[in-house]
Amino acid sequence: MCGVVGIYAPGRDAARLAFFALYALQHRGQESAGIAAADGGAIRSHKAMGLLGAIFDEAILSELSGPIAVGHTRYSTSGSSIVVNAQPLLERSELGDFAFAHNGNLTNTQTLRETLSPQVVLQASSDSEVLAKMLVERSGSLVERTAHVLEVARGAYSVVLCTGDELYAFRDPWGVRPLALGALDEGGYVVASESCALGTIGARFVREIEPGEILRIGEHGIESRRVIDDDKPPALCMFEYIYFARPDSQFAGRSVYMARYAMGQALAREHPVEADVVMAVPDSAVPAGIGYAAQSGLPYVEGLIKNRYIGRTFISPDQQMRSRGVQLKFNPLVENLRDQRVVVVDDSIVRGTTTPRIVSLLREAGAREVHLRISAPPITHPCYLGVDMATYDELIAANKSVEEIRAHTRADSLGYLSLAALIAATSRRREEMCLGCLTGTYPSKPEAATVK
Repeated sequence: MCGVVGIYAPGRDAARLAFFALYALQHRGQESAGIAAADGGAIRSHKAMGLLGAIFDEAILSELSGPIAVGHTRYSTSGSSIVVNAQPLLERSELGDFAFAHNGNLTNTQTLRETLSPQVVLQASSDSEVLAKMLVERSGSLVERTAHVLEVARGAYSVVLCTGDELYAFRDPWGVRPLALGALDEGGYVVASESCALGTIGARFVREIEPGEILRIGEHGIESRRVIDDDKPPALCMFEYIYFARPDSQFAGRSVYMARYAMGQALAREHPVEADVVMAVPDSAVPAGIGYAAQSGLPYVEGLIKNRYIGRTFISPDQQMRSRGVQLKFNPLVENLRDQRVVVVDDSIVRGTTTPRIVSLLREAGAREVHLRISAPPITHPCYLGVDMATYDELIAANKSVEEIRAHTRADSLGYLSLAALIAATSRRREEMCLGCLTGTYPSKPEAATVK
């Protein structure tokens, strides 16, 4: 996960634009956030643990002056959830200072760390700092250094960085994590993890940054260089479509909403059931739920209301609250559930801990039958490319059959979307997607020490 944004906006307050763009990407990470701004010389930054609204205010933003900025909102995978791992990272090099923000996860971090000189001191524990230090240690221009990184770094990395007077962006040769380019009407450019962040600040979507592409943005305009490797075909993460991305974002000209809607339609065709109503587990499964209802002819209802403000809290619930589990996050609408045979559409079952609680919650609210429909195939393999997707031992579908999972969740029936239908819903070719968590075939194999 994680969200990154880069702003090049001559004559404007780039940090303020970055703040609002990051708000549109807050769903990609809630553990920490930060913004660094450049005014043609110095780079100033501010970052902290928590959500954007709690970290930044007018006084802080006013200190981050300048027409160039990079921002980051973090969901930790590699590296602990502590402030030293918050981004952007600030680095010093012979080319000058730069601020660095990374979305993704490397699969050969240890190998890359061993290539760094003994004098390099790593202050953070994330793979992001290793990537940044590689740019520091390499010789040549920043574009040349980045090209070297693209040749040797394995895994997922969409990066924005700024020097005192330029903005850079690059994407790994597989394109596992998304990165979009937008243009500001008043002049200038925006780079963001998802296209939904562009409209928030009045930018026009231009295109997706290509896998293996390096952008340099400054007073000269945009320069592009692409490092192409035939052994690294494009592999956008399928979970961007299933769960991560906001429904109003788009990839390859197709909105995430319509892809999820098509998943729901296909799910209804593949797993019909005698029922009274269809509902979805908020929020990411809602388009699929609506698609299932439309295809099946059943009415769509809201069955669960989500507490959208609880998010990731740093205040731990006591044991009695933890035992209630899912009710911290959802409340049932009894009027829509009582005496109904309910189809419940969700986007995935990972560990299998939350789903049984949802089923129980719906039964307690009066549902007569609960039929689970999942708008993705079973998750049978961990992710090594930037998603906290558990280990083989923790993944329920890696250890249980569909019928065993149904019994575990105490649902009346359970149906998963087929892989073929999932791919068709995205309007992409299978060979253009990373399906590692579903098939066990990854675009970049992890180092042996990281496989669990």
